[in-house]
Amino acid sequence: MEREFFITMKAFLTPLPFLLLLILPEGILSSNCPKDCSCSTPESILCFQRRSSTIPKGVPAFTKSLYLFANGIEGLTAKDFSGMENLEMLDLSQNKLTEIPDRVFEPLTSLRNLDLSSNQITHISKICFHGMALLERLYLYSNLIKTIHPAAFDGLEHLLELKMQGNQLTSLPALAMPRLLLLDLRFNVLNSLGPSDLLTPNLESLKLGGVGLTSLDNELIGNLKNLHELDISGNQLESFPSVLKETNGLIHLSLAGNPMGPLMVQDLQNLGELQELDISSLSLQGLPEEFSQLFPHLRKLTTAENPFNCLCNLAWFPRWLRAQSITLERTEETRCHFPPINAGKVLERLEHRDFGCPITTTVPSNTVKTTTSPPVPVTTLSSTAEAEVPGASDDLTHIDDDSLLPPVPASPSSSSKDKGEDQHFCPSHTCLNGGICRLDQRGQVECTCPHGTSGMYCEVKSHQPALPPQTDIPRATVIVNTPDISSNEVTATSILVDLHRYIEMRPYIRGIRLTYRNLSGPDRRPIQLSLPASFPEYRLRGLKPNSTYAVCASPLGAPSGIDSVCTEAHTAPESISGTDARVTDPRLTTMLVPAAAILLLLLLIAIALGVVCYLRRKRANGHLDLDCEPSQQELSGDKAGLDNMALPQKQPQIMMPEPAVQTSNLEYEVLLLQDHCTSNNNMSSHKPSYF
Repeated sequence: MEREFFITMKAFLTPLPFLLLLILPEGILSSNCPKDCSCSTPESILCFQRRSSTIPKGVPAFTKSLYLFANGIEGLTAKDFSGMENLEMLDLSQNKLTEIPDRVFEPLTSLRNLDLSSNQITHISKICFHGMALLERLYLYSNLIKTIHPAAFDGLEHLLELKMQGNQLTSLPALAMPRLLLLDLRFNVLNSLGPSDLLTPNLESLKLGGVGLTSLDNELIGNLKNLHELDISGNQLESFPSVLKETNGLIHLSLAGNPMGPLMVQDLQNLGELQELDISSLSLQGLPEEFSQLFPHLRKLTTAENPFNCLCNLAWFPRWLRAQSITLERTEETRCHFPPINAGKVLERLEHRDFGCPITTTVPSNTVKTTTSPPVPVTTLSSTAEAEVPGASDDLTHIDDDSLLPPVPASPSSSSKDKGEDQHFCPSHTCLNGGICRLDQRGQVECTCPHGTSGMYCEVKSHQPALPPQTDIPRATVIVNTPDISSNEVTATSILVDLHRYIEMRPYIRGIRLTYRNLSGPDRRPIQLSLPASFPEYRLRGLKPNSTYAVCASPLGAPSGIDSVCTEAHTAPESISGTDARVTDPRLTTMLVPAAAILLLLLLIAIALGVVCYLRRKRANGHLDLDCEPSQQELSGDKAGLDNMALPQKQPQIMMPEPAVQTSNLEYEVLLLQDHCTSNNNMSSHKPSYF
């Protein structure tokens, strides 16, 4: 039996050294790895956070990739790279370099990728990149570069990518690079760029975000026949660049953060190949529904930080996103601004009913009748509505808010519909007391109030004597003047003042002086507030209950009494509450009785368990410790046994860098280092991809 056991163990252990040889990375068996570095493969060396101001010594001649980021390197010499003729990748990012000596990289005749980002370099000299004819990618972003010699990039004819974002450039040398595909100049100060600055006919990606452009040169963009990605965000473009209307082939376009105002369908109709579009921070209040037909290939859309009016004319937007499987970037920052019922809500999450779209309602013809006759011309600012004059038994002041709203007058486009059917153009109950709600040409809510009511939402009722009953009451056109300010949502201590119409009728004002005083109390001194013109509503708080207040609005800075509009509002009586008030809630009784019964039952169970435990202890006669818990001797013995055991030691690890670096106000940049193993050499190596 023992013989068979040893034979089995021998058969298991015999191939173990061979298996370990296969599992261990090749770098562990190599003795050519520089000090404080990790060599996952013979051709790739990673030196991270060495805290040395110089290049490591002893780099093998066959090394192809050398990563020296975040080492604290302060200077370079050509001797540092002697014998590295096979090196193709050199990463010197996140060090403390302040200059690039002339011809310092000349020994690196095979170098194709050079990363000098996130250093403190201030100038690029004429021959600092001399001898690098095969270089394909040069990263200089996040430095302090102010000047570049006009001939600094001469000889880099094979360059594919040049990244210089996040520097202090105010001018750009002529870039004659026939093979360049990507150029990133964001966050410099380049107010104007002409066609002579970019002699790059094959450029595919051009990033000019935040450089201070006031216009986009037509000839510059027209010469880039292969352009697929354009970023002109964060500039001072006051209108949509006309050259983009004729630019075909764009796949990624960012217009964010420019004061160019609303977008027109004709501006975007030739951009049908777009897959990603960023139109955030453009002060857009809406998007035309034709927008959904312009981009059949769109996959990502960013519309954040726009003051959207979430009314019926925007109801198509969330439905279109879902139907086309389009990802809305920065969803939480894409919210409604108007109307108040939708203010602050995430636009993408709204349902169709939340936009207050038209619904078909059948109304008895003997109650309300629509007409196609033209309205009577009026000079007032409010709309004219056809309404039936109520009789004594039909007083509109007694109509409940939940009653059916009358339809709007029929338009010529709907004359073919049944006269008993019409549509509401606002959310239900927007207009109170039977008012007719509709949207004006700008998409703003407007209420046409019936006789005896007034206010922005027909919320003010005027007590007028009822008309004597008549057998045949003729229909008449009721013309109602809507006040410029009104009050809404009145409570015992607050009044919501509606200033929509006041601001709408005075677009020139820069602010509003709001004055209010209590007409019912002994202290009638006015209180003044200064509001910006962007506040369409303001809530007055800390008021006295059951009081009448006079509220007036006038332009800020104008003499007192000039263009002043006033209204009266009544706060509600204070509700009666006190310590002696008795409130009987059957739900509270239903909850408390079972809870008390459960607590009592638990208490009885605890007492019973205590009695049982006491009797068992008394019966045990000294064995209490064994019955209840382990003895101190056992615990001491176990602890001693643990102390004598050799616990495994945690293997040291080297912190790996994050795959992206963020500096200043730049977006995250992907490092040239992409897939590398850790310093314990327990991972396989993969050749990084750079393009």
